[in-house]
Amino acid sequence: MGIRIKTGDTVKVIAGKDKGSTGKVVKVDASENLIFVDGIGKRTRHTKPTQHQKGGKKDIHGGIQASNVKLVIDEKTGATSRVGFVKNAEGKTVRVAKQANNREIK
Repeated sequence: MGIRIKTGDTVKVIAGKDKGSTGKVVKVDASENLIFVDGIGKRTRHTKPTQHQKGGKKDIHGGIQASNVKLVIDEKTGATSRVGFVKNAEGKTVRVAKQANNREIK
């Protein structure tokens, strides 16, 4: 079905070394099943000098597996939920929060 998290969503990491931290989704890579979260999963890339570039270190975003994050549905309490899809009254498919009794996600 693909990744149910979108760019701009706030997510909480539920597994891995950054477990418990929250952040905003910067990018989603559906083909690799990766989610890039702002400030989480930073990695250092060492680059070799070339004719056009200086060598050195640069920080890059590392992706987190989509299964290792949950959508934050309430900013104040930090409540998380799984995401599902249902059809609304107009027949349009919308995302809903499963732990919030299928409340629509904006």
